[in-house]
Amino acid sequence: MAFAGSQHDYAPGANENGYGIDNKPAGDDVSDLGPTRTLTGRRREAPPLVKGLSQDERRRLERALVRKIDFRLMPMIILMYILNYLDRNNIASARLAGLEADLNLSSTQFNTCVSILFVGYVLMQIPSNLFLNKVGKPAIYLPTVMVIWGVISAATAAAESFGGLLAIRFTLGFVEAAYFPGCLFFLSSWYTRTELGFRTALLYSGSLLSGAFSGLIAAGIVKGLDYSRGLRAWRWLFIIEGVITIGIAIAAFFILPNFPRTTSWLTEEERQLAVWRLDEDIGEDDWVSSEAQTFGHGLKLAVMDVKMWILMVQMFCIVASGSVTNFFPTVVATLGYNDINSLLLTAPPYVLTVITAFLNAWHADRTGERYFHITLPLYVAVVAFIIAATTTSLAPRYLSMMLMVPGVYTGYVVALAWISNTLPRPPAKRAAALAAINAVSNTSSIYASYMYPKSAGPRYEVAMAVNCVTAFIAICCATVLRFILVSLNKKLDRGEIIEGAVAEHEGVPEEAAKKGFRFLY
Repeated sequence: MAFAGSQHDYAPGANENGYGIDNKPAGDDVSDLGPTRTLTGRRREAPPLVKGLSQDERRRLERALVRKIDFRLMPMIILMYILNYLDRNNIASARLAGLEADLNLSSTQFNTCVSILFVGYVLMQIPSNLFLNKVGKPAIYLPTVMVIWGVISAATAAAESFGGLLAIRFTLGFVEAAYFPGCLFFLSSWYTRTELGFRTALLYSGSLLSGAFSGLIAAGIVKGLDYSRGLRAWRWLFIIEGVITIGIAIAAFFILPNFPRTTSWLTEEERQLAVWRLDEDIGEDDWVSSEAQTFGHGLKLAVMDVKMWILMVQMFCIVASGSVTNFFPTVVATLGYNDINSLLLTAPPYVLTVITAFLNAWHADRTGERYFHITLPLYVAVVAFIIAATTTSLAPRYLSMMLMVPGVYTGYVVALAWISNTLPRPPAKRAAALAAINAVSNTSSIYASYMYPKSAGPRYEVAMAVNCVTAFIAICCATVLRFILVSLNKKLDRGEIIEGAVAEHEGVPEEAAKKGFRFLY
């Protein structure tokens, strides 16, 4: 299928996918980095160390810079996100390891302990992201938050009652809320729009890998540590994963970068290039200083942009459809295998999702297309939910489980990047929008927790029907947003000024003017 729309995203002379004949974004010629002038006479030009580079030197240095940032940033934030997701969702594995029975929890009480985490998770995301944007020190802020949630996660092993577990889970969600939206903003502060989709997929692979590992880890702990030193296996699960989280967080203090302007281990030439290439991409200097960031203004700009609300509904519905992963071990257990085999069977769907998410995000970045890379996987998810709700046969049911996770999350990682692509500037607005969208989208996990009582198995008809409807609504939202972005690009073609986009007369860098900023869809 040919993907429509991407030809508007780059400069004239691009191929049908928005790229030049060398498969690089059209307009990637950096030979002319001279000044530009606004209507008021203000000049914008490349910094001295970048301006003096030849085209070949610039490309060579930029490739080396991206590799350097990839090496320092991506492995660590992926590992941190694996543990973030493990510490948040290991309660599902703990249920099969005896937690529910030991604490005398009813099914409703257990579901409440799952859902209460997302109340804290929702409340903290916007303040946290605005604070991160203000201080400009993610290499200190994110690992500090991680140490705190690691301590709280390990403390879950000491829970003795429903009330104690409820309080721990709420606090854990409140602290963990800082990480994922903070990382999305972190990535958008280092990578251009055509680099962001694949890096977002790499980041989200952390949660997908944790979904695979959590079952394997839990199976090993249940088999080898149950009643070891007088503790049940589920207590060991929280202790071991919490201690590992703290150890990784301490290492992260020494590895992660900050923002381009506040990272000390970059050379001055690398720092100027890191800042300038984002300036070229979106036509505005990104993070300049703490004083330049304001809490209220960024949030106000985000709230006033209708695109944020459409993205919010879209992401809410995608996350709602994916809420089945919060209870995936319970759903898989309906196949009739013992607890250990059920935990092992949760791994293959997540492994498949990692593969499909990588391939989909790589192709989305390479083509500059977003809409079909988000919606086509969702159609697969709809089919999977229908199969799960309408049959009790073993093979079709496990097939549906193999398809429903990749069906939701293959497109989800591209949808995450679409937020920063659609709301790129200013950075305070992008930070607020990312946090608000992620916060609201996770509210679905509050009510979804009550759709998977054991009594509803094995088909979970209500849950699967709701998942179908929300996936379809997400497709509709993506369609509406695509029409809006097509219309906005046509206005940019006519030279009209669009809030949040780059107009050629606004004094943007020469490269941004030559590329002609267009929204990606």
